[in-house]
Amino acid sequence: MKKIICILFIIIFVSCGGFLKNDEKLINYVDPFIGSGGHGHVFVGANVPFGGVQVGPSNFHKGWDWTSSYHYSDSIIKGFGHLYLSGTGIGDLGEILLMPTVDNNKIKPGFNNYENGYASKYLKQNEFVKPGIYKVNLERYDIEVELTATSRCGFHKYTFPESNNSRIIINLNEGNGWDTPTETFLEKVNDSTFQGYRYSKGWAKNQKEYFSMVISKPTDSFFIIDEDKRYNSNKRKGKGVIGFINFSTNEKEEIYTKVGISAVSIKNAHENLLSEISDWNFKKIKNNAQNNWNEELSKIRIKTKDLTKKRIFYTALYHFMITPNLYQDVNGEYRGANDKIYKDGSFVNYTLFSLWDTYRAAHPLYTITHPNKTKDFVNSMIKIFEHQGKLPVWHLRGNETNTMPGYSAVAVLTDAGLKGFDLDLEKIYKAVKLNATSNFEPGVKDLMERGYIPADFMVESVASSMEYAIGDWGIAQLAKRLGKEEDYEYFINRSKAYKQYFDPETRFMRGKLSDGSWRTPFDPISAEHRVNDYCEGNAWQYLWLVPQDPEGLIELLGGDEEFNKKLDELFSMSSELGEEASMDITGLIGQYAHGNEPSHHTTYMYAYSGEHYKIADKVRYINNELYTDQPDGLSGNEDCGQMSAWYILSSIGFYPVNPSNGAYVFGSPLFDEVVLDIPGQKQFKISAKNNSDKNIYIQSVSLNGEEHKYSYITHKEILKGGELEFSMGPKPNKNFGKEKKYRPESIVY
Repeated sequence: MKKIICILFIIIFVSCGGFLKNDEKLINYVDPFIGSGGHGHVFVGANVPFGGVQVGPSNFHKGWDWTSSYHYSDSIIKGFGHLYLSGTGIGDLGEILLMPTVDNNKIKPGFNNYENGYASKYLKQNEFVKPGIYKVNLERYDIEVELTATSRCGFHKYTFPESNNSRIIINLNEGNGWDTPTETFLEKVNDSTFQGYRYSKGWAKNQKEYFSMVISKPTDSFFIIDEDKRYNSNKRKGKGVIGFINFSTNEKEEIYTKVGISAVSIKNAHENLLSEISDWNFKKIKNNAQNNWNEELSKIRIKTKDLTKKRIFYTALYHFMITPNLYQDVNGEYRGANDKIYKDGSFVNYTLFSLWDTYRAAHPLYTITHPNKTKDFVNSMIKIFEHQGKLPVWHLRGNETNTMPGYSAVAVLTDAGLKGFDLDLEKIYKAVKLNATSNFEPGVKDLMERGYIPADFMVESVASSMEYAIGDWGIAQLAKRLGKEEDYEYFINRSKAYKQYFDPETRFMRGKLSDGSWRTPFDPISAEHRVNDYCEGNAWQYLWLVPQDPEGLIELLGGDEEFNKKLDELFSMSSELGEEASMDITGLIGQYAHGNEPSHHTTYMYAYSGEHYKIADKVRYINNELYTDQPDGLSGNEDCGQMSAWYILSSIGFYPVNPSNGAYVFGSPLFDEVVLDIPGQKQFKISAKNNSDKNIYIQSVSLNGEEHKYSYITHKEILKGGELEFSMGPKPNKNFGKEKKYRPESIVY
């Protein structure tokens, strides 16, 4: 009788959609190849959310579009590594490479001459990737490679043909992009265990990676190549050693290799391995990785009949959760930014902070989807501050790369502090204030002394000062929260330093020289890379980089009407950029550049000038045309989750224009229904009535059944849970958000 009742319950529950909905495998909608072509630069391989390793294939580095070590257009693999970047504009990592081969006596990867090396061609139809798993057939050897990962380990499965000369090659010489080895060490511990380290320099100037590797089949013989010389010894230290593990295999024999990674020591790498992969059950580890991804992807559930949009959305959510990367061993140890080893059980340490990109939308989104990790990210940045003496700018594997202008960590830290996370606000304030009043970053002292950064003192002066002003606004609000009124006044005034660059004659932000005159000649569309007063942009794009004070910018431009005319012109004018334009400026609509981060908030600026309805067609166009489910489906670099974060937020209906004020401006929701999991086992539901590709304009909004006249929603309101309902239509409601009291002014949560 109990069995019959149980069966009836299951039938009823499934017919109602219970199990089917809750057990939906969202990884099936993820295509990691999206963004691996064009200029997307995304990682392709196996990993877990925010994992410390990324296990995947390495192509030979052929230029800018290979910064992740992989490009969809390629057809040659030189090995399978354990550390990769995703979506960056500079190449590094791509290291600790393994390569299975048979019947091949070549001892070099063979970049210049494929026939003389051990790299292999592969066919796209023989390549498969989903979150947590990567497969490919090496055409040259007929070896099937399957990869999966844990937080700190890679797990390889190689299916060999019959051969008396099968190999697994450990390549400590090759990296990617700027990467160059400085010292490597490889040792055969016994017939199935190998260990070593790889020190290198590149984008990360002093990178140290250790590994411990165990294979499932004992080796028959082993030798090492170092600088073209062969050594039959069991260990070797050199600049770039390559080890060759040799054995015989039967037809379709499966050989497993598991590799633990640590930035601290070989011992820790081995402990990571023993802790996370205790046996040879590859299927179990793969299932764990995929279940981990399914759980994380289910934090946002969308309802749409458009499967293409569903693939784009969940792939974006997947890309958004690749970084930051875990940077701490199972015993709690990690390598600090000062190259010392620390152990701290009060937080989990992370690395790879692409802050100039991610402070704009990715980190605000983490505060919704990953509040616990947000605390760890913030505490990791504070530790970096303590170890290197300043906040991270672009932090990679314990190294400060100092890439991109501004002190972008400030916006992330102040946002988290103002949103009420359980953090030491005085410690955060000390860090952000010191960073903003010391000579840590270019031009800060000049900004303090003159009120602006002279263009004849440094390149990208306008970009740097405008980025600093965004951070200064957040510092001011945190000072106010802590009762530091004098500091509040100082930093709120500094947050308006952008006005120093506004030329009323040309009506643009311009480089100002030390004598107070404007830099000439001036061309607002000129976008020379790393030469002009902007960063990867021009005067048209940087005019709008005032998310902390749109009201002040509106006033400079002559009021709402003139502001709107200028903004209309941005989107409607020619996309010509002039000679020697930065290759990062892509995804153009007029002079708006969606492929690069300084433009990301600009479509939403109409909300501040009484013409909110003009956001809708632009946001819909970007969502539908500049994001696709093809390999070139990103209009610019993924940039460690920022491009995807823009899509995720905009597609569900809002965007954080000011990254530190706790307000999300409404745009044009793409999906009929979205459910966000909120801390405290609550949910926040977003629905769009009468939504379609024609009905793109917000007619009205309700929050928990009551009229919501505001053109934004606050973080605090989202965290309460409930339902936000948009009513959509084919024609603009020009009154929505027109009254100033309903516009998203300087809201501080």
